[in-house]
Amino acid sequence: MGNFFDFINLHNGEEKKTTVLDNVRSQISFRGSNLWILACAIFIASVGLNVNSTAVIIGAMLISPLMGPIVGAGFALGTYNFTLLRQSIKNLIVATFVGLFVSAAYFYLSPFKEVQSELLSRTSPTIYDVLIAFFGGLVGVIAITRVEKGNPIPGVAIATALMPPLCTAGFGLATFNISYFLGAFYLYTINCFFICIATFFVVKFLKYPSSVLDKRYENRIKYSISILVVIMIVPSFYLAYNLFNEKKFTKTAESFIHREFENQGYTIIYKKINYNSNPKTIDLAFLTKKFTPDEVNSFNKKLSENGLKDAKLEIRQNNVDLKSEIQNEINKYDTNVSEKDITISKIRSELDSYKVTDSTLLREIKILYPTIGHVSYGKIEQYPDTDSARLQFVLLYSGKNIDENRIKSWLKERLHEKNVALIKTP
Repeated sequence: MGNFFDFINLHNGEEKKTTVLDNVRSQISFRGSNLWILACAIFIASVGLNVNSTAVIIGAMLISPLMGPIVGAGFALGTYNFTLLRQSIKNLIVATFVGLFVSAAYFYLSPFKEVQSELLSRTSPTIYDVLIAFFGGLVGVIAITRVEKGNPIPGVAIATALMPPLCTAGFGLATFNISYFLGAFYLYTINCFFICIATFFVVKFLKYPSSVLDKRYENRIKYSISILVVIMIVPSFYLAYNLFNEKKFTKTAESFIHREFENQGYTIIYKKINYNSNPKTIDLAFLTKKFTPDEVNSFNKKLSENGLKDAKLEIRQNNVDLKSEIQNEINKYDTNVSEKDITISKIRSELDSYKVTDSTLLREIKILYPTIGHVSYGKIEQYPDTDSARLQFVLLYSGKNIDENRIKSWLKERLHEKNVALIKTP
């Protein structure tokens, strides 16, 4: 048992405490080169969020020197060094204001202000972000206190993600979107706070020397930290619960749509599930199928029976409104796609579905089946009792002693077709 505890002992490979503290103090300052590096990292992260590039955002997180004052604050709390704590908080505030100013200025001047997925993901922190920040902070401070630093620090910088939420908060300021600003700044605060708390725990565990001897100060700090932890965690639990409900609603709605419409052969050309509206809505549009008001009411009654309470099904059947909705959805993803390009693409896809492009097929049939006579082949549309069409490969032939099952099996394998029909002509 003693060997096991020695195996996991954090004191093994530990750097001298005075050396670690000197390194921490040297990295909390934001003056000169550190300030310029921070500004450049903020600019790079803002560009990455703007163009939705994960690689650029990761690069900015690796460049960022923001971890310095946060770790410094954790060491200051752990050693009750109030001078170091004031310096760390002061430098963190300076870095935060610089980050907000640079990112807000960039997004204000940028002509592209669309909300991309990388940016949107930083506006709703949950309890998972708390866990990532805390355990990322643990890894970071353990690495800092080692003689051999290893390579965890870059990973910690990426995992804890201080830059993207700060830049997203700048986006909220630039676009006057208060909800984005508050959500992103809350995530940034969570990351800073729990990295600091993780550092505090490791410093206490490794028994770094305290700067005060009065136990009252120690107890006061412990109580203050406990209260702040509760204040920071409670909103994240609520947001995580809300996210869970949204995922559950979306999954249930998808199952309902698949069961009631897609399994019946109706082709859906527009689908939008909105959890945050009041009431929650499920918007659908179909290729040709039209539903009567009574049918729509019947589907709405089924919603509550299928676990979709407080939800409303809306079926778009007005061509003008539907065209506008679809065009808006397209514009979100590609502002350069014109209506003409969309029409051309649809026509090409439809033509391709009818073509049998293999010119050697006729020669192969003649070689394999010498008694076969005239041959014609192509694809036709079948219309079952739904609004969707199905393509089928059809071969017309003449001749005697033709094994239809054999040629049909060969054609299915040769053309990768599921539906093959043979028709004998006189």
